[in-house]
Amino acid sequence: MQPLWLLAALLALGQALPFEQKGFWDFTLDDGLFMNDEEASGVDSTSGAPDLDSVTPTYSAMCPFGCHCHLRVVQCSDLGLKNVPKEISPDTTLLDLQNNDISELRKDDFKGLQHLYALVLVNNKISKIHEKAFSPLRKLQKLYISKNHLVEIPPSLPSSLVELRIHDNRIRKVPKGVFSGLRNMNCIEMGGNPLENSGFEPGAFDGLKLNYLRISEAKLTGIPKDLPETLNELHLDHNKIQAIELEDLLRYSKLYRLGLGHNQIRMIENGSLSFLPTLRELHLNNNKLSRVPAGLPDLKLLQVVYLHSNNITKVGVNDFCPMGFGVKRAYYNGISLFHNPVPYWEVQPATFRCVTDRLAIQFGNYKK
Repeated sequence: MQPLWLLAALLALGQALPFEQKGFWDFTLDDGLFMNDEEASGVDSTSGAPDLDSVTPTYSAMCPFGCHCHLRVVQCSDLGLKNVPKEISPDTTLLDLQNNDISELRKDDFKGLQHLYALVLVNNKISKIHEKAFSPLRKLQKLYISKNHLVEIPPSLPSSLVELRIHDNRIRKVPKGVFSGLRNMNCIEMGGNPLENSGFEPGAFDGLKLNYLRISEAKLTGIPKDLPETLNELHLDHNKIQAIELEDLLRYSKLYRLGLGHNQIRMIENGSLSFLPTLRELHLNNNKLSRVPAGLPDLKLLQVVYLHSNNITKVGVNDFCPMGFGVKRAYYNGISLFHNPVPYWEVQPATFRCVTDRLAIQFGNYKK
């Protein structure tokens, strides 16, 4: 049962996103979403995910002391380890080293692990990584190195990497070129670092074709303007953003989910949301907005809007739905307005004429 528990835990980590998303961001071990041309043509790939269901037991006698090893899974978590253990089988695909006391990754710590697919180093004390520590990991796709003491993005990350979770460290700067060559990278979680807008050098994300990026719980005062234009999800919750200006979102026309909750946003300039034609979900809860943002009726695919816990005092009849014969391609299935000083009895029923169900609207519970 131990390997099954470990696999379940890894998948849970892979889905630890700020908002629920089923099926799209779940980079599971048998997922073919990011299949490259070689995989599609049947040619053996160096970066494909392993199919653990079809793995033949290796019966290798190599297993670090105190760890649990089965098939290609090596679990060495919660052992108080000071260093990466030796005697790890070369055919290992999943190595779990979370919740230990490892402070450094040395040059040969992962030597011979050319088949490793996922490496979990969460909640250690890592502050130093040798520039060639990850060199042997030519098939690594998942690197979870959150909750450590890193002050910079690790150098020379494997070109096969798809998902990087490096939140809750001490990173203040993202230099240009740090992600160079990572053409397969799809998801970066880097929240919980003391990053300011000035900490991102121009061109820091050059070459990346990310779908998902989270920089929550940082020190941002505005929306960064040099992030990958391929983004489908951008989460900037729990920062110090005060306004959304006209061209802040110009670059991000492919977004379908934008998280800006728990900031200090007082103003969203008219027309700024018009650059997001495919947006489906907008989180603006726990800010300082005094009115519903302009432009929501023009977002034909918008289905969920979180506006609770603001200072909104009035909701107009055309704040959410198109006027006249304007048609939304997707009706709302969630609008939250609770914890706002709105006199709800004055809101006209026609305000929500493009909502699927009355239960999709959340009102009330305002306290001064």
